[in-house]
Amino acid sequence: MKRFVSFFTFTAFSLLALPAFAQEGGMANGAVAFAAAFAISIAAFGGALGQGKAAAAALEGIARNPGAQNKIFTPMILGLALIESLVIYALIIAFQLAGKV
Repeated sequence: MKRFVSFFTFTAFSLLALPAFAQEGGMANGAVAFAAAFAISIAAFGGALGQGKAAAAALEGIARNPGAQNKIFTPMILGLALIESLVIYALIIAFQLAGKV
């Protein structure tokens, strides 16, 4: 927990310093850059958690009933693809925001 708090504190202070390095746009460019970085980081974190839970649940289901592997595997792959598409969508939004800087 202490390690997480120190990492979070370092990250927060690093990101708060971003607007100080903005040139002509002032605070607006720094805020847009921060929003892009924050959006992709939250999307990647949420996607990783979702994929981990989906894979764990599918493997547990297959371990309990090996005969149901075909019925579990296909929906799991579909779910993982949908989760990943949301992360890619957030990446595209972050690129669009970063293009406005």
